[in-house]
Amino acid sequence: MGLLRRTSAEFLGTFWLTFGGCGAAVLSAAYPELGIGFMGVAFAFGLTVLTGIYAVGHISGGHFNPAVTVGLWTAGRFSTLEVLPYVVVQVIGAVAAAAVLKIIAQGHPGFVLGGFASNGYGELSPGHYTLLSAAVIEPILTFFFLIVILGATSPNAPAGFAGIAIGLALTLIHLISIPVTNTSVNPARSTGPALFAGAAYIKQLWFFWAAPIGGAVIAGLVGRLLYREPRSL
Repeated sequence: MGLLRRTSAEFLGTFWLTFGGCGAAVLSAAYPELGIGFMGVAFAFGLTVLTGIYAVGHISGGHFNPAVTVGLWTAGRFSTLEVLPYVVVQVIGAVAAAAVLKIIAQGHPGFVLGGFASNGYGELSPGHYTLLSAAVIEPILTFFFLIVILGATSPNAPAGFAGIAIGLALTLIHLISIPVTNTSVNPARSTGPALFAGAAYIKQLWFFWAAPIGGAVIAGLVGRLLYREPRSL
């Protein structure tokens, strides 16, 4: 398969993840009468990854996340030459999804931009958790997300179920950490909404690149010890 085909799949998957997950937060959870709350948003993110993996994962590997790409590269499961193209299209996909979401959201007469489903710590954290709290939870959750991915796609794992395990893992991650950072574990997903939410969120964006990628690199190194070569999703 050509690189263009694989990166196109990554664009679509990352667009879907950002549009679906952040869309649930901006369009549904923002209105209490709809009642989806944090739990609904958590399931929305999990469902986007689950469905995205089954839709295009067989083409690109279903990363949809720069931290996943870097983690898989660290684990020896991904080509060095394709890391940068994957990361670039993932960010473009997330920014495009956030742009479309903003156009839709502005159609509501009571629309207020606010955080626009962005990630943050301190005053920008949904629960006003500190930078220290964010610096502990984001690498840990990204680490375990990569461990689930590496394990679910290893040769000895049950075939055909990787997407379910990965989607449910992302749901659990959001159930844990939405109050802390609004849950990143994905630098692309963080970048798209932040660019529209404003300067305060952009200033914290460095952290939502550094923390997930740090956790992913550690998981990749651990994965080299735990797992053999992967099979396809």
